[in-house]
Amino acid sequence: MAQAWKDSYDAAIVAWVGEHLAEVLPELDVPAFASACLDGFDELELMARADRIAVVMAEHLPADPRAAIPLVAAAMGPIETGLRGITPFRLMPHSIYIGRHGLAAFEESMAAQHALTQRFTAEFSIRPFLAAAPECTLAQLRTWAQDPDERVRRLVSEGTRPRLPWAPRLPAFIADPTPVIELLDLLCDDTSLLVRRSVANNVNDIAKDHPEVAVEVAARWWELGGQRRRWVVRHALRTLVKRGDPAALAILGIAAADHLVIRGASVEPATPTIGDRARIEVEVADTRASGPAEQVAVDVVVHFVKANGAASAKVFKGGVRSLGPGEVGRFGCAVSLAVHTTRTPYRGWHAVEAQVNGVRTPIGGFEVR
Repeated sequence: MAQAWKDSYDAAIVAWVGEHLAEVLPELDVPAFASACLDGFDELELMARADRIAVVMAEHLPADPRAAIPLVAAAMGPIETGLRGITPFRLMPHSIYIGRHGLAAFEESMAAQHALTQRFTAEFSIRPFLAAAPECTLAQLRTWAQDPDERVRRLVSEGTRPRLPWAPRLPAFIADPTPVIELLDLLCDDTSLLVRRSVANNVNDIAKDHPEVAVEVAARWWELGGQRRRWVVRHALRTLVKRGDPAALAILGIAAADHLVIRGASVEPATPTIGDRARIEVEVADTRASGPAEQVAVDVVVHFVKANGAASAKVFKGGVRSLGPGEVGRFGCAVSLAVHTTRTPYRGWHAVEAQVNGVRTPIGGFEVR
């Protein structure tokens, strides 16, 4: 069995933090620091482990954040590229410390987060500042939107995501995303895919609360054209497209049409067991006699049985292609019935629908045994 991710966040991480902190706090007793961090460490989850280290850091740093924050920044180590896995998370305690203690030292904290995001990410530590001092923080982010480092520019879009995973939500921006959109307008055509993906994820977050706003932004960006900008729009509208939102589909040139007819569908195997993969295929025909080719988008909707016996729909991409009059297109996807961290399969009947250009039609299902 693979090692749990939290178990990789271990004594070696604690030692690294302590050794680098000792470089700016020569009086620090590194073994005692490590011992305090590791007390009860095994019972803690990953984020709680990082929080424990941050608490112990605070016990050794100056009480004045204007003095402490620059020391935290200096203890981050050099900028390293190509770090993988858990390694970058060794700076999560620094992020927690800045977010928790840095509000009284705004300038020092902004400088520290500029350094942090080039080594790890400051998307978590920036959020308390957006909540407590939005005007000053947004002004700083507008400046960072022009930063030569793509990781700093990404912080502008990622840190302002209203529903950022692993982080507290930003209720003010959920209620009114206008200040966020003003920042995203500066980055939607960024040369970096890292930044553009973050911009798209932010708009996708906005779409969950304000679909009409996300559609307006997407339509405006699409109209301005450009390959990079249109890639952002496609990625940003993914949730609305899965819902079959007509306005979102229309931006992408996909419209509901009576002349698109499901000619056949198959689900194999019909009685899979937990751990199997079900293959679902759909044949769609354009029944027109004449006319231009049109975009056809087919998704597969599986209604997964939950532990309580109710069903929960999940949408899988079946494909997008152009069909002309009289043509038949075949679309399909494989659905995993293995146990995932985000989904556990249960026995029972799983209804399946095909969503063709936003319109759902039942096509059968499969019985998980």
